[in-house]
Amino acid sequence: MGSNQLGNRIRSFRKLKGYTQQSLSEKMGVSLSFVGSLERGTRKPTEPVLRKIASTLQVDYDELCAINK
Repeated sequence: MGSNQLGNRIRSFRKLKGYTQQSLSEKMGVSLSFVGSLERGTRKPTEPVLRKIASTLQVDYDELCAINK
């Protein structure tokens, strides 16, 4: 999956949970600009960061990353 697609998925799940970029960044302990760059697809997250996003948003890691089992 490309960075833009992943960023769109992160944004969609964030909005479904009713979080702003600011509230997500605070819950994760990262900067607002980091969350924004992930959503825009200008920064590619590592697996541990993706797992933290999934945990924070309370979604399955595979679902966030669109991995079919």
